[in-house]
Amino acid sequence: MHKLEKPTMTESDAFPAPTSPEKEVQDYGHTCSETILCRDPLEDLEAYPPAEPIIAEETKLLLSNLLDISPVLTEVASAIIDDSFTRCFKSNPPERWNWNLYLFPLWCLGVVVRYGILFPVRVLLLTAGWVVFLTCFFPVHYCMQDHKLRRKLERDLVVFLFGSFVASWTAVIKYHGPRPSPRQKQVFVANHTSMIDFYILEQSTAFACIMQKYPGWVGWLQTYALPSVGCISFNRTEAKDRHYVAKRLREHVEDPESNPLLIFPEGTCVNNEYVVMFKKGAFELGCTVCPIAIKYNKIFVDAFWNSRKQSITQHLIRLMTSWAVVCDVWYMEPQNILPGETSIEFAERVRKLIADRVGIKMVPWDGYLKYQRPSPKLKEKKQQELANAVFNKLEGKL
Repeated sequence: MHKLEKPTMTESDAFPAPTSPEKEVQDYGHTCSETILCRDPLEDLEAYPPAEPIIAEETKLLLSNLLDISPVLTEVASAIIDDSFTRCFKSNPPERWNWNLYLFPLWCLGVVVRYGILFPVRVLLLTAGWVVFLTCFFPVHYCMQDHKLRRKLERDLVVFLFGSFVASWTAVIKYHGPRPSPRQKQVFVANHTSMIDFYILEQSTAFACIMQKYPGWVGWLQTYALPSVGCISFNRTEAKDRHYVAKRLREHVEDPESNPLLIFPEGTCVNNEYVVMFKKGAFELGCTVCPIAIKYNKIFVDAFWNSRKQSITQHLIRLMTSWAVVCDVWYMEPQNILPGETSIEFAERVRKLIADRVGIKMVPWDGYLKYQRPSPKLKEKKQQELANAVFNKLEGKL
């Protein structure tokens, strides 16, 4: 191996003759290459300045600053990444299956059958149900003197009407467990996905239901027909309505001749994949609570009703233009409050029974937040927590 000799500088090297710019570039590249080859690597390592510990300290300080406010940042990140509240009210569309030339013609044929054949037949069926109901209900309600017989006929007519609704969807419903029967000091509670939950349960048993007031034809039913089975309608924004409902609830459960009382304690429609917190009103009546679990199969249609995006009429038309509504209903074992158990704990225990039965997730949210904006106090509290975290760190530095 040849030993590299250190080049010596001559006068011509110290004072080179002027050259063209192109020649200078070529000479510069050639000189750099020779310098890299001839330079001792150990000399470069010795000449390289050592890393100053200040950089590491600054990194530690930055990490420490971040960790000081990490609980706040974690909460913010969790709200963005895993927003379980918003997901409770989102309809998840099924995967598309008409994706090739073989399946697309079948899908087109299905659209023609559903909209051109099934939908008109279902409309006629539902119309016939309404005609029979209206023709019989008002003569019975206003002309019949026998109170007991009138009450039975009205109940049967209401059950018939909602059976017509269920038939118009070609609903396939499987009921599990013994059917409810009128008993004193008993209330039924169920998870809530759509207004059709009430239709499905009502066409099987005449329930007296607590429900929000609605406009249109639903409001007409709530005013004239449904009170005959003991249904109570109210406006959730009116405090006096809530007090009135609480009083009627206690009177209803004490009446041995009243129809079974049905309550949807979530207070809003959820997408049948989650169950939000139960209101405690149904669990403070001092009576037996009978859970009802409802689970929809989304193979043909998603039964979730998003009242902000579509009216109840639009929702029913969507169901009537599908192949069928497939549903399972479980009448579960009655539950009583345990010694030392609060009404909130009782509600949570029943909620867990329903969630476990149908395989949906429990989330710690109040369903009424769907209709309300966060209060200014809540915003100020979160802002104050973040401000305190940052201020305490800056104060520690000073």
